[in-house]
Formats: sequence, C-alpha cells, structure tokens
Amino acid sequence: MMFNHTMIKQFVASCLAVCIMTLSGCGGDSQDSESTAQLDAKVEPALVPTVKQVNKRLAVPENDQLDAGDGVAVQPVALQDADENPFPRRIDVPEDVFFPKDREWLNTKPLSKKDLKGKFVLLDFWTYCCINCIHILPELKKLEKKYEDELVVIGVHSAKFETEKSLKNIREAILRYEIIHPVVNDDDHKIWQAFGVNSWPSIRVVDPEGYLVAGHSGEFRAEDITEFFDKVIPYYRKKKLLDETPIRFELEEFNVEETPLKFPGKILSDEPGNRLFITDSNHNRIVITDLDGKLLDIIGSGEIGKADGDFQSASFDHPQGLVLHGSTLYVADTENHMIRKVDLESKTVTTISGDGEQARSAWPGAETGNLRGPWFGKPKTTGLNSPWALWIHEDTMYIAMAGPHQIWSMKLDESRIGPFAGNGREDIIDGALLPTQPFGTDAPGDGSVSSFAQPSGLTSDGEWLYVADTEGSSIRAVPFDTSKQVRTVVGAADLPNARLFTFGDKDGPRDQVLLQHAIGVTYHDGNLYICDTYNNKIKVIDAASGTTATFAGTGKAGLDDELGLFDEPAGLAIAGNTIYVADTNNHQIRTIDLETRKVGTLMIEGLEPPVLQEKAPTFSDAEKVVAKKTLIKPVDGKITVNVNLALPIGWKMNPLADLSYYVGLDGNEGAIDRSAVGRVDLETPVDTFSVQVPVTGTGEDVLRIGLNFYYCQNNDAGLCKVGSVQFVVPVNVSDDAKISEVDVKHAVAP
Repeated sequence: MMFNHTMIKQFVASCLAVCIMTLSGCGGDSQDSESTAQLDAKVEPALVPTVKQVNKRLAVPENDQLDAGDGVAVQPVALQDADENPFPRRIDVPEDVFFPKDREWLNTKPLSKKDLKGKFVLLDFWTYCCINCIHILPELKKLEKKYEDELVVIGVHSAKFETEKSLKNIREAILRYEIIHPVVNDDDHKIWQAFGVNSWPSIRVVDPEGYLVAGHSGEFRAEDITEFFDKVIPYYRKKKLLDETPIRFELEEFNVEETPLKFPGKILSDEPGNRLFITDSNHNRIVITDLDGKLLDIIGSGEIGKADGDFQSASFDHPQGLVLHGSTLYVADTENHMIRKVDLESKTVTTISGDGEQARSAWPGAETGNLRGPWFGKPKTTGLNSPWALWIHEDTMYIAMAGPHQIWSMKLDESRIGPFAGNGREDIIDGALLPTQPFGTDAPGDGSVSSFAQPSGLTSDGEWLYVADTEGSSIRAVPFDTSKQVRTVVGAADLPNARLFTFGDKDGPRDQVLLQHAIGVTYHDGNLYICDTYNNKIKVIDAASGTTATFAGTGKAGLDDELGLFDEPAGLAIAGNTIYVADTNNHQIRTIDLETRKVGTLMIEGLEPPVLQEKAPTFSDAEKVVAKKTLIKPVDGKITVNVNLALPIGWKMNPLADLSYYVGLDGNEGAIDRSAVGRVDLETPVDTFSVQVPVTGTGEDVLRIGLNFYYCQNNDAGLCKVGSVQFVVPVNVSDDAKISEVDVKHAVAP
C-alpha cells in the first residue's frame, strides 16, 4: 500500500504498563502497511505523545531560533532546558519483555537489554514477504550509517506465512536483502504483542536508558526520522547517558561462500533464439546462456547502480522480471524503481522509465489535481515503485508494480505510462480495472473495483494477462479487453474477509486450492505453471477451471534432483519440453522435464561471481596514532612496522571476523615503494602483527597503516565492538641507521 509522507508526522509513541498495555498500529486504512487485525484481536489503543508533539515541545522560542541561511529555523535541543528529558511519559521496558530468553537470533549472539544500554534502539517489526518492509530497509541503512555510534537497529521478524517462521528461511532473507543489523525470530509474535504492533512494517524506539519512547506504523523516509533523533540525542549526550562506542555484529554474510548465481529471481526463455535470460538478482546483472547452459554473455558490471552504457559498465539494483521484444530485452530494475532497455545487437543499456527513486504516488497526475483520470505520465519523468515482472501484448508493455499493488501499462513507443488495473488497496478483490478516483472502491457504473496484493509474476494466453498475486497467494486474470473485469483463477477473492491471510498447500478443484506466496507464473498449452514459492513446489493449474495439482517438489526445502527438492523458487519459463526454474534460495537454475517430471540442475560453465572494484577506506574518522620520526635501516630491501592493538583486560580479538589492514603513503614519491599501497589480509585476526613494506631507496617518507578491528569479551557474552585506527609512521630510510623495525601501539578503549 502506498506511502503517505505526512504519516511520519503521526510517529506514535507506544507504551508498556505494569501489565503491558499494547497499541494499535496504522491498521488497514494505511496505504503503506499490512494490517493483522484478523490475527491480533487483543490490541488496544494507548494515548501517548507523538513525535510531532515531542518535536513541538522541543522547539525553541521564536527569538532563540538560529537562521540556517535558507529560511529554515534550526531548533537545537541545546537551546532547551537540558535538565528536562524530552520524553516525560516514557515507559520502562522489562528485560523479559524487551527480548524473551527463548528467542533465536541472527546476525549476532543473543542480545539483552544490558548489552544495549547507552544506545538508542530502533525495533523494526517486519516479515520478509512484505514489500513495504522491503521498502524501508534502505531507509534503515541510511539511519544506521548516520547514527552508527548512537543507534542500534534490531529487526524483529514476526512472520505472516508459516514458512517465514523458519530460522533458516529468515537467514536466507537476511542474505537476500543484505541486512546488516541483528534480527530476532519472533515466530509466535510475543515481542510483537508486547510492543502493541498490529501491522507490517512498524517501528518502536527505545532510549539509551531502556525506556520505550516512540513508534510508527507504515513506510517512512530516513530524513523524517533524523529530525526526531537530531532533537533528542543532544540531551542524552550532555547527560552522559549515551555510549558512542561503535558496535560490530556477527553478520550471516561473513559465513557465506560465493556462488556463480546469487538469489536468481526470474528467468526468461527464448526458444527460437536458443537462449535463456536469467536475472542474477543479488549480483545485479543479467546472465545469458543457451538452453543447455552454455554461457553466452553477461549484462551489467555487478555493481549496484543505475548507470547506462555497454554491457560491462551498465549497472542494476537487484533486477527481477524480463521480457523480450525482437532484439530488445526489457528489465524490471526493481530496487532502482526503473525499467531498463537492453539492445542485444549494440549491447547497450538505457533507462526508459523511472527516476531511480521510489514513487510516492500510484496515480500520475493526481498530485496536480487530476482525480478522475486517466492517470498517465511520461515514462522518463514518472516515478515507479518496485516493478517486479513484465509482459508485452501488441504495442503495450504490462508491469507488475508490486509496490502500489497494481498492474501498470506502458506504450512501447515510450509515450505514456500509468496504472492499468488495481485501485492501490492491498487486497484480493475482483471487478473493474480501475476506480473512478485514486484508491477508490467505486467502479465506473455498478460493481466492485479490482484490488491486488504485491503482484510479482506475469504471463498470458493472448486474451488474459495472468498475475501471480503474491501476498494474497492467488493467481489472477486481467483482461486486455477493457470492457471485461479482473477475475481470480485460484485464490481468496470469494472470501468475505481474511483474504490476505488465507494460505496453505492444498491441491484440487478451484474452490479448495490453497497456495502460499506464489511469485512466478508461465502459460503453456492451456495450463498455468506456477512457483508456489513458500511451499517449495511447482504446481500446474488448468487456466479454464482452476483445478490445481503439484507438478514437482515435495514441500520440503532443499537441493536434490532425485527427490525433486526446491527452495523458494520464484521464476520459471518453458522452452521445448523443459521447464526452467529460478530456484532462488538454492542459487541455481533447475530443469523439469514436462513429460517425465524429472528434475535436474542446469550447469553454467565458466560463470563466476562478479569481481567488484574495492574502494579503500579513508579512515578519516579513525583514531590517529602518530609515531615519532624514525631513522630506520632496510633489511632485504624492506622495513618493518610492528603493530600492537592493546586490548583491555577481559577482551579478545573476534576470531570470526576477518582482519585486514590498508597501507597508504603520502605523496607520489618517496623512499617506500608505491606498489606497497593497498589492502593486506591477515590469515587470522590477531592483536599483534608485523607490516613489511619494500623500499626503493633512501630518504624520508610517511607510511600510513589503517585498519578496522573487532573485539569481544572473553566469556563470549554480550556484544562485540569495532575499533578503527590509523598509524601514521614518519620514517627516514638510511643504510646507516641502527634499527630496522618500528613499534607502534594503540590502547583500545573497553
């Protein structure tokens, strides 16, 4: 459901009483969250101050405002009464409520309230299927970067679907979404209920003393939250309640081996051209092979970006759906919120729609007063919102726009783009293609208006556009003939309520079928073959009757050709007698014989993970340890610097964290060989090591050795911390010097 910018101003504080009072979230009326009112009937409202009210109370008198130079009044907390806590109604969070001891953790060892003392803690209540939850992950990363010493973000994964309760599946989601903060598995919603949450995504903020102070339901922008933190952090800093020591977590990504494909999301077959196009989503590229797996080409550098250009320099951001039209390949560049156009003959990539930012409107033109439609914009200037799948029919491209829960269309002459079906309300409802006004429920004439729920897959029989309507675990049919209505092939549209929460794994006649978060769909000979993603199955649906049967897979997650196991497959395509499956969590392309149903794995010879250009850190914020200038004698053409990281008593180097150092030199000339500049990896993380650099002659030079290091308590309890230091070592290289080594030491703070 769509983001409303003003909603962040309703950033509602939740509270805990002695018997834990809970708070309702934004509920089903918000356009940027998914409500669980059906699941959580015990939630009650609580009257507590909003952040808007907090900010207003913190505003300085008019004559004390500081002019920022652009007409904006700067209202620092420092101008307030520094003895007044900005949260007079804050509520203490008991330890067993904050993090019950029976929880499973990822990206860290189990955490306690004590571990987080001195930090602001932002609890992000999410579930990995939810597009709105995915949307705020980049915003959380911005906050983590801006407040890296003051804030800890913790993901509280409170599952919607049964399969999302699995720790293994949550781990895969953490890796797929590249989450860098701790995540706790709240599979029974115990933390969710304690903090009064009733929709995804929701956040709760705990202050450095362990008090619950604020909350919000729905999507948000990082800049809206920074306004809040910038006003309250100075109070805690002045009162010495803030621990600004950096923290380092044991991320799951540290223990993952590289694979040729990484979370492939979609696959497209071109039988006449003997080609497969694979979105290697987490490698940010498109892989082209023949139907037997021979590597033909790669589109994209592998870097996250939005650069146009040739195949080697173009960049994407977690692309998904593909469609081929002649010698042109179109790409749903999902996290760039763009549609990209690939000329397969000239081998170039261009952007044809989207501006690289998530759209905040599902209705082009409505923001300027067009409330009756038609809602179209120019493709290059119209913002998109998580385009996930593509299909071309005649002169029009159709787009599964997962973010606003709609189907959009764009003319291939690139003259216009806009919504084709769906009122933007997240639901499974059949009816007219579009409402009479944005988000409306009134159809032109009588009847209902269609609603979708995170559409993520498209295919067609030439008359109907079939949609994998993922969050509703349904398969929908959208007519190309605009006089007809949207219908449901299988799914929850006929239910009076709980349509987004009716799912399972059941084959049979249409009215008995249950799916679980189906993402992929393709049409073949009167049948729809689907990725029943969270059931780890490929199913076949009679497109006319809706009768459904399992075609491959047992329901168990795994990678086994003989048993036919899959792991959250998300895309599929058919060429000849073979179904090709993007088996996402297995990082593989699987094959299924249409006649025998035998499962295989497609081997892509010569495909390697992309080699990304590493950017050396500047260490601008690191502690500087400047050594005295040393007259030093080279031995075997090298000089040696002995580094000592003097850890506090009771602490040790983190044995699981790789340790590297970076060598830098001042200027382009000097006694030290410039080839020494760069990164050096140590075999094991140790607190003492020697750095040897070659010299080309005698004379003065300045050597810089920078590193980030990670250290933990000896008892393996609590948090690990991160330190950053740069040693500045001036030397005068001389054959007449008496010493050949320099010792440098950094006393690490506890």
